[in-house]
Amino acid sequence: MFDFNGTLSDDEHILFELLRDLFAERNRPLSEEVYFDRLAGLSDPEIVRMWLGEDHPDVEIVLSKRIDRYRARVADGSTVSAAAREAVLYAAERVPVAVVSGAHRAEVEPVLAAAGLAAAVPVVVTVEDLERGKPDPEGYVRALELLDTEIKAADVTVFEDTEAGVAAAKAAGMRCVAVLGTLAPERLALADELAPALDVEAVRRALSR
Repeated sequence: MFDFNGTLSDDEHILFELLRDLFAERNRPLSEEVYFDRLAGLSDPEIVRMWLGEDHPDVEIVLSKRIDRYRARVADGSTVSAAAREAVLYAAERVPVAVVSGAHRAEVEPVLAAAGLAAAVPVVVTVEDLERGKPDPEGYVRALELLDTEIKAADVTVFEDTEAGVAAAKAAGMRCVAVLGTLAPERLALADELAPALDVEAVRRALSR
């Protein structure tokens, strides 16, 4: 199973820029340091409500604009590297594959399609499917149910890039490989393995364990 933002799609810097601009428009400045320290890895609604306030009148407006601006930036699939694409296709030829994301379906599916991965990923779990985002394990538990296989949680390897994602995978009883690039290695210490990148070699190692 693959996390989307920052893992399969190299876009955490884009997410920060979009939120920074949207929050600045509402006089709630957001720094890069705070974003990566406190918000990266949480679901879209959680981030917006945490930063603007649960009852802020613009929560839904910000979420809608964030989706629109994100799609305008990355719907061409350009944030999925050739190495990441090859890794997913390599995995899909051998085992069931899912994507589990705290983003909206309208953001995730166009990128997967543009990157040529839609057919390789039969299960996509997004924020609309869940009551609780990462670090809660609900997303990964739901993905395993939807794959409709006899696979046990302990047989699943999850690729993640944030503390919240690693915690979610481990709470679901799954093995987790943390892909470096979003957070410092020491913040991903709960992962079973660290990988310098999402590529075929990282997937090969996971499948051979």
